Amino acid sequence: MTDVLLGFLTEYWLSLLSVICLLVISAFFSGSETALTAASRSRMHTLENNGEKRAGMVTRLIERRDRLIGTLLIGNNLVNILASSLTTSLLIGLFGDSGVAIATVAMTVLLVIFSEVLPKSWAIASPDRFALAVAPWVRPFVAVVGPISSLVNAIVRRILHLFGINLSSDLPMLTAHEELRGAVNLLHREGSVIKADRDRLGGVLDLGELEVSDVMIHRTGMRAINADDPPQTCVREILESPFTRLPLWRGSADNIIGVVHSKDLLRALAEPNVEPETLDIVKIAQKPWFVPDSTNLKDQLNAFLRRKLHLAIVVDEYGQVQGLVTLEDILEEIVGDIADEHDIDIQGVRQEADGSIVVDGSVPIRDLNRALDWSLPDEEATTVAGLVIHESKSIPEERQAFTFYGKRFTVMKRVKNRITKLRIRAAEDEGQVG
Repeated sequence: MTDVLLGFLTEYWLSLLSVICLLVISAFFSGSETALTAASRSRMHTLENNGEKRAGMVTRLIERRDRLIGTLLIGNNLVNILASSLTTSLLIGLFGDSGVAIATVAMTVLLVIFSEVLPKSWAIASPDRFALAVAPWVRPFVAVVGPISSLVNAIVRRILHLFGINLSSDLPMLTAHEELRGAVNLLHREGSVIKADRDRLGGVLDLGELEVSDVMIHRTGMRAINADDPPQTCVREILESPFTRLPLWRGSADNIIGVVHSKDLLRALAEPNVEPETLDIVKIAQKPWFVPDSTNLKDQLNAFLRRKLHLAIVVDEYGQVQGLVTLEDILEEIVGDIADEHDIDIQGVRQEADGSIVVDGSVPIRDLNRALDWSLPDEEATTVAGLVIHESKSIPEERQAFTFYGKRFTVMKRVKNRITKLRIRAAEDEGQVG
C-alpha cells in the first residue's frame, strides 16, 4: 500500500500541488470578500487623505460592492470547483469509485477550515489592515472579471424583478444619523467610548430632532424687566441678575419690547451726566428676536451663528410668548451643563440615602437621562412633571404614586396645578401605571 501511495504521489505531484495552490487562492478570495465588505469607509477616507494609496484602491473597490462581491464570488467558486474536480479525479485513480465519496468529505473539510473559516476569521479580526493588503491584488482581478460580474448582477436583478423585488429602489433601513448613533452606542458598550463622549456625540445627532420648545426656558421661569418700573429699579435688577441679557416688557409679560444687555447698560451709565434715576432703559434695549417654538435646534443654532445673537424670544403659533432660548441652551444639549462663576447652582436632582432620587418637577427629562443614564421617553413631555401628567392622564394629588418605564414616581409636592417635587425609585413591575 505504501509503495502504491508513493507511486501515486510521484505521478500526480503536480496535480496535488495545484489543489494546494487552489485552496490558497480560495482562502485569498474568501478573506478578501470579508475584509473589503467590512472595511471602514471613513477610515479609508482618512488614510487616503494622509497619502495611503492602497486606501484609495479600497475606497474605489467598495464604491460598487455588488460588482466587487460578484467578482470575488466568481473567482472563489471557480477555484473551489476546480480544486474539487482535480481531487475527485486523483482519488478515483487511487481508490476507484470510492474516491468520489472520499474526495467529497476531504474537500468539504479542507474548504471549510482552510478556505472559509480560517481566512474569514483572520479578515474580520482586522478588516482595514487586511483590506489594504489585498487591494492591489484584487483590483486587477476585478478589472478583468468585473464585466462578467456585472452581467451576472444584471441577470440576478432581472430575476428578482419578476418577483417584485427591485434592488435599485431599496432604501437603507437606517439613516446615516441612526447608523452613527448605533455605532457610538455599540462602542460605548464595548468600552471604547466613555459616557461623556457618547452623550456629546448623541447631542450633536439630536439637534435636528429636537425643537426649541424642548430646551427653552419656560415663561414661568423666565426673568424679565418691566419697562414701566422706575429706572433705578430696572438697573438694580439687571446688575443683580446672573444673566447677561434680559427681556424687557411693557404692559404685560407677552409684550416683549426689547432685550437689555448688561454691557449696554454699563456703557450708558458710564456716559457723562447719566444717573440710574434718569436712564431710559428702552433706548438702550436691543430689538427683540422672535422665533417659533417648532424651530428645530439645528436651524436655530445656525440662525444664532448667522445673526450673531445669543437670545431669542420663543412664541407659539398664536404669537403668545412661551419662553426664551439662548445659544448656551443649545450648546448645553451637546456638551452638558455650562456653568460660570455667576450661575445660580440649582441642580434640581438629589440622591437620597435610601437610593431614591428627589427631583424638581421642572427638571428636563433629557437632563435626567443624561445625568443618571436612564432612558425615560421625552417625545410627549419635556419635564419630569409633564411625563407624570402625560402617563397618568391627570394632574395627580400629593402622595399619589405611579409606576411606568421601570420607575416608581411619587408626587411629593404640588402647587396649584403644578407638580413641583417628585421622588423616583426603581420599580419591580415595569410598564404599569397605577
